[in-house]
Amino acid sequence: MKALIAVALGGATGALVRYSVYLLVNKWIESPAPLATWTVNLVGCLIIGFLAPFMSASSIPVPWRLFILVGFLGSFTTFSTFSLESVVLWEEGREGLVLLNAVGSVVMGIVLVWLGMQLHKSMFGQ
Repeated sequence: MKALIAVALGGATGALVRYSVYLLVNKWIESPAPLATWTVNLVGCLIIGFLAPFMSASSIPVPWRLFILVGFLGSFTTFSTFSLESVVLWEEGREGLVLLNAVGSVVMGIVLVWLGMQLHKSMFGQ
C-alpha cells in the first residue's frame, strides 16, 4: 500500500510541476516549437540519469525511490523512463532492442496518434 501511495503522490507532484513548467516556458518564450515539452523531457532525462544509479546503489527506502523515479519523473515525463530503459538496454549489450525501442516508440507513437485522430474524424466528422 505504501508503494501505491508513493507512486500516486509522486505522480500528482510531477504532473503539477510539468504543468507549471509549461506555463512558465510559454509565458517567457514565444516559439512555434514545443519548447515546454522539450524542456520537461530533457530536464527529466538529466534528473533520471543522475538519480537512477544513486537510487539503486543506496539505502533510500523503496517508497521514496518509487515516489521520485516512477511517480514524479513518470508523470513529469515518460520520456525520461523511455530514455533510461534504452540506456540500460545499451549497457546490457542489447543494441538491437535499443534501436527497436527508439524507432518503434517514436514512429509507432506518431502513427497511432494520427490513427486515433482519423478514427475520431470518421466517427464524429470533425
